[in-house]
Amino acid sequence: MERKVIKKVQGFRTKDGAGVSLVRVLGHETVEDFDPILMLDSFDSTNPEEYTAGFPMHPHRGIETVSYLYKGKMVHKDTLGNEDGIGDGEVQWMNSGSGIEHEEMVPASDRLLGVQLWLNLPKKEKMSKPTYNKIHRDEIEEIDIDSGMIRLLAGTYKEHRGFEGEHLPLDYYDIHLEPNKEFTIETDHNKSVMIFTLIGDVYVGDEHIEEKTAAKLSEGDKLTIKNGDNKAQVLFMSSDKLNEEVAWAGPIVMNTSKEIRQAYEDLRNGTFIKEKIEFNAD
Repeated sequence: MERKVIKKVQGFRTKDGAGVSLVRVLGHETVEDFDPILMLDSFDSTNPEEYTAGFPMHPHRGIETVSYLYKGKMVHKDTLGNEDGIGDGEVQWMNSGSGIEHEEMVPASDRLLGVQLWLNLPKKEKMSKPTYNKIHRDEIEEIDIDSGMIRLLAGTYKEHRGFEGEHLPLDYYDIHLEPNKEFTIETDHNKSVMIFTLIGDVYVGDEHIEEKTAAKLSEGDKLTIKNGDNKAQVLFMSSDKLNEEVAWAGPIVMNTSKEIRQAYEDLRNGTFIKEKIEFNAD
């Protein structure tokens, strides 16, 4: 059965961190529809004044943050002593688990182009040990397809295997489509699947999906993406729907309001950081 578009979201322009201009595509209003992806922020700027203020030190608990920069730079630093950066075509994957405080600074570049996802943690994993990983450019396989190319950011594609998170499966592809081509992906019928048009417009069935649009897809065994007259770049994300209660306050996402109150109490009394992080980046 072919997957179809059931919801499209373009988001809104806002500022976050110390004044970074971005488009918040997914957020509080889309939690149920796009489960388990809580948030998607889109970055696309050639003006460093819009983003170099960065995201100063702030806490997280209960989520994984997955940042993909096709163009640009981002430097991560956390309260446990880790400092690392990603550049063009690389991924930064952090499990906040039981608690971490970090900053993300964004140096000037010719173009900042990419997204950050917040991937919800299952209830039983909310207080897991925090981890940090950088997925290097040379660790991301580029797979030729008839209609273009796939960059395997995480998970699996056919017999190909990329980075795999420890808590929730995520197949994450950066699909590059040549003009007037189409590409069909076989999908697990029960997976929660969405796409985001990073560059260019595409079609799923008869549904036109404009650039910088997130589209949630129905259940199905395959997905066909059709391109128009220009090159397109589409991010594909497939994971497991959690169907769990979500309590969300600022950078903390738990399952109950009581757990949210406990997180902020931990911040106030200095007990937020539960374990030392295991630093895995090179």
